[in-house]
Amino acid sequence: MKTRTAAWLLLITNLPGHNPTLRMRIWRGMKSAGVGLLRDGAYLLPSSEASRKVLDEQATGITAAGGLAQIFSFTAESAEQNAELVALFDRTAEYSDAIQRLDELKKQFPKLDEPQARQQLAATIRDAAAIVARDFFPGEPRKQLESALADAEAALNARFAPDEPQVAHRNLRRLNKKNYRGRTWATREHLWIDRVASAWLIRRFIDPQATFLWLKRPKDCPKRAVGFDFDGAEFTHENSKVTFEVLVSSFELEKDPRLARLCALVHHLDVGGIPTPEGPGFATIMAGARSTHKDDDALLKAMTPVLDSLYAGYTKSQRK
Repeated sequence: MKTRTAAWLLLITNLPGHNPTLRMRIWRGMKSAGVGLLRDGAYLLPSSEASRKVLDEQATGITAAGGLAQIFSFTAESAEQNAELVALFDRTAEYSDAIQRLDELKKQFPKLDEPQARQQLAATIRDAAAIVARDFFPGEPRKQLESALADAEAALNARFAPDEPQVAHRNLRRLNKKNYRGRTWATREHLWIDRVASAWLIRRFIDPQATFLWLKRPKDCPKRAVGFDFDGAEFTHENSKVTFEVLVSSFELEKDPRLARLCALVHHLDVGGIPTPEGPGFATIMAGARSTHKDDDALLKAMTPVLDSLYAGYTKSQRK
């Protein structure tokens, strides 16, 4: 694990009498924040605004309950001391446990139906994201977990969403929406996340009068239709972008920060990468909707308000 000179925050506490409720609340808060424990009542975090907020909240609760709490800021006196402090935040064992759970889950995929498999993977992703959130000094173990997550997601999609398009290596085009109004758009049937999000994007931002064809075989796509998310389609995976991202960029919609957040969500759920907090929940909803609505028109209709709500929710979250 790499070390670096760092400023630290140290919370020293003295709790009042016998108060198991307070002690349990502090323990849970400290564990969630990923603090390093120097000794009983001495809690360490790398200095940042977020760390200061965490320790301030704990200190306020302790003093309100009649205890004592002081926060100190300091810098390690030497590289050796700094390395000892950094070692308190080693997450290797946690990452190893998460990777082992992913390996066990992959073995279970053949025995599970799609909603069950996606729910269990979503729970594992949430646990992994919690580790990442408290990993202040990421290194090789984090990369190994990200690779394991991508492998698990690929294994799940290979079982329940086969025939994903191959990546096309070509230059991204900038297009005028006026040339794509009132068109027929075609993609593979039995929609999954990239396709349903792309269809929502098309109708919401590119072609409000769009009609859709759901293809049993991509080669059956009519010449008059605009194909998306299959090999040879006009819009598909390009370089590092999934189809949703390609559509956003092609029609110059990337300046919308809410769509940028949706790009991150769709990218992760479709091909892996950096998890998003709302990703597992969205994947679970999508899996449930797909098992309920066998007709893709009904599935798109069911998922449209979900995507509308996510888009609106991103607006509110940015105002906080």
